[in-house]
Amino acid sequence: MALRNSQYDLLIRTYNQKQLKNRHTLDLRIQEIYKRIPRVEEINQEIASISVAQAKELLNGNGHAIVRLKSQIADLSDERAILLLRHGYPKDYLTLPYDCPDCHDSGYIGNEKCHCFRQAAIDMLYTQSNLKEILKTENFQTFSFEHYDNIEENPITNKTAYANIREIHTKSKQFVSQFGKSYENLLFYGGTGVGKTFLSNCIAKELLDLSFSVIYLTAIQLFDLFSHYTFDNNEEAGETNDMLQFILDCDLLIIDDLGTELSNAFTNSKLFYCLNERFIRKKPILISTNLSIDKISQIYSERIFSRLSSNFTFLKFYGDDIRIKKKLQQKQT
Repeated sequence: MALRNSQYDLLIRTYNQKQLKNRHTLDLRIQEIYKRIPRVEEINQEIASISVAQAKELLNGNGHAIVRLKSQIADLSDERAILLLRHGYPKDYLTLPYDCPDCHDSGYIGNEKCHCFRQAAIDMLYTQSNLKEILKTENFQTFSFEHYDNIEENPITNKTAYANIREIHTKSKQFVSQFGKSYENLLFYGGTGVGKTFLSNCIAKELLDLSFSVIYLTAIQLFDLFSHYTFDNNEEAGETNDMLQFILDCDLLIIDDLGTELSNAFTNSKLFYCLNERFIRKKPILISTNLSIDKISQIYSERIFSRLSSNFTFLKFYGDDIRIKKKLQQKQT
């Protein structure tokens, strides 16, 4: 899921196209204004002439002349703005427009990738994966409570599976509505096929629609990325570096099926690093796992379990395996 060179080149071409499009937009505006307000063309020519004179005086070290010429340019700019406003145009109508005012559609602010570039890269990775297709069918609008039993109560919680999932569903929607306003991490745990991944996808869909950046990875994919970055040669590791930065910086990181990876000292250290970095940056995480709380404490280091228990809201899913239920219903029909 790393950004390949071909994908990077495609994004850069997209930025070049934005710049050409906006330059063309400005050229059309200039032609329009020159026809409607001829005085603006005269002002622009005068400003250009004065700018040349200003450059000459700068070379000659004539400070007084530079101040006078700057004042003339300011007066002409004010006159142009007034003319535009009088004719119903915004005063910056003849300023080059940008899709992203922060990086001026270059994709970079200095040597750092702009937030718009990072979001475009994430969108590209999702578009070229199957996740966007999955989110069309797995979202809050398609979430159903019908497969959760509303008769038998859990002996520990004294709640039915139906009542429990209702509460988790409400909590998930609250998580979305408060996202960006308050900081919270969620941990979904419970048996196989009880809706953890589906509800994670619901949250992902809502936040993506709200223009938040979301990275969704299985635990195996996450540790595979860390492995490539750590053990591959420099060139290959460089291709993975962007993705690792997205993992640490995206608005929400979803780690699905924690516990399916081969647990060892390496995966433990990388999980701790990932959790800790995002905690420091106040970047929320959603984890889903089939493991019980006791199993989590046994498999992962004490440091990791401490971070999880103190920084996450634990939500337990229970009920029958929905996938099996659906298959049985299909056979009956």
